[in-house]
Amino acid sequence: MTPRQQELAARIAGRRGAVRGPFRVWLHSPEMCERAESLGAFARFDCGLPEHLRELALLMAARNWDAQYSWNAHVRQAIEAGIPEAAVKAVAERREAVFDTESDQAFYQFCREILDEHFVSDETFARALDHFGAKGLVDTIGALGNFTMLGMCLNTFQVDLQADREPPFPDIRGYQRVVPGADRPRP
Repeated sequence: MTPRQQELAARIAGRRGAVRGPFRVWLHSPEMCERAESLGAFARFDCGLPEHLRELALLMAARNWDAQYSWNAHVRQAIEAGIPEAAVKAVAERREAVFDTESDQAFYQFCREILDEHFVSDETFARALDHFGAKGLVDTIGALGNFTMLGMCLNTFQVDLQADREPPFPDIRGYQRVVPGADRPRP
């Protein structure tokens, strides 16, 4: 590694315990790595959303991009932070998730619409704005954007699928989508 890469690797390891996953890829472009790490740290630890919603946003973006590494790294954290296991399973299976609180349901709907439809209805926007304010929605979009970039990186560079873990999604094996009802990847 260059001195700049070594400096960033030491900083990342100091904050996150080790240089793993996407950071091993991003270090090939030190300036990109530095900015991605900064945005990621904000989205994961410092934005104005409660921890359980930060984790839900990460899982939703991971599932949207079929990013198994992210999912596996955060599924337990999401449940421990308060996301119901049934909701986690619904997200993994691409079914509608149901939450106990109006604010969590509004957050889920907002994230689902922007990830699935690329737009948010006026009703969904107003409902989420009522619960989270403009800052909360900006932080949500920043987090989803960061987690989307993360998923794209992990899949493009085929980052460690953690072979000792069960595949988290019923329609993905390795880095391929499987045909429903078939045991082989789609050509």
